[in-house]
Amino acid sequence: MAKTFAGVLSALTASSLVEAAISWSPILTLPPVPDTYPNLTACVNAPLTYSCENTTVITNTCCSPTPGGLVLQTQFWSTYTGLEPQGQLLPNNSWTIHGLWPDNCDGSYEQYCDLSRQYDPSPSPSTLPDGTKVPAYTGPSVETFIEAFNRHDLLTYMNAYWVNQGADNPSFWAHEFSKHATCTSTFDVACYGPDYKEHEDVINFFDSVIRAFKMYPTYDMLAAAGITPSNKTTYSLSQLQNALRSQVGATPYLGCGYHGTVLEEVWYYHHVLGSEQYGHYKTLDSTTNSSCSTTEGIWYYEVTPSSVREVL
Repeated sequence: MAKTFAGVLSALTASSLVEAAISWSPILTLPPVPDTYPNLTACVNAPLTYSCENTTVITNTCCSPTPGGLVLQTQFWSTYTGLEPQGQLLPNNSWTIHGLWPDNCDGSYEQYCDLSRQYDPSPSPSTLPDGTKVPAYTGPSVETFIEAFNRHDLLTYMNAYWVNQGADNPSFWAHEFSKHATCTSTFDVACYGPDYKEHEDVINFFDSVIRAFKMYPTYDMLAAAGITPSNKTTYSLSQLQNALRSQVGATPYLGCGYHGTVLEEVWYYHHVLGSEQYGHYKTLDSTTNSSCSTTEGIWYYEVTPSSVREVL
């Protein structure tokens, strides 16, 4: 009898939970997340060619990054942030995002190409080579742009993996968009069509940076070759380069400080088939010589324990 009563009670409880879920469903409805896609319908029948490899002029620059078709996915290795008391920490066992840069095919580059989309509070440089002044941005943080699109998932990921050193994260994100994305043709406002929503291009760029970053788990690739951060041993430049080349098929740029002896950066080079947002990235050898020493050991230092946190 006790078992029968317990079974009935269990069934009633389950039924009540279902009814409660149905009755409360309007309250649990999530806010809408607007899409941030560019309008690439005109690109469907465009000639297929990698950026910097086209033999004719790109007629629709929304379809291929032009002229900045040498695309760099760049990462930092840092050991602290300088804002630990504010909770700005580094992800455990991961490099962090620097940016996504549109170099011209000859290796030169443009910067701050559209001052109407300048959101950098501390532009660097503040004066362009042609003498144009880049005004400091004083409006709402780009963090508010992300929140306005209800992209809390994006904001969480960026705070975990796109981490600044010595200043807050949103100012770094604003710098990367303003300096680089405004010089990438596939993020031009015109590419989003007549239904363009303000700052849609910014959110689309941030998503694209993360997509490219996820292609290159630098920490894991080095660790798989027995190269892990250490305060006791150094590595040769060739060890670092060979480990990464064995996984990506090309030699990236490795950047070092302190007279070429402390590992700080990696840049992965590409030509892109299609838009920078969604196209296929063909990995290339770096066109820039490494700043790391070819004769001395290179330190790949451990992160300061108080500067790191576990992230998903």
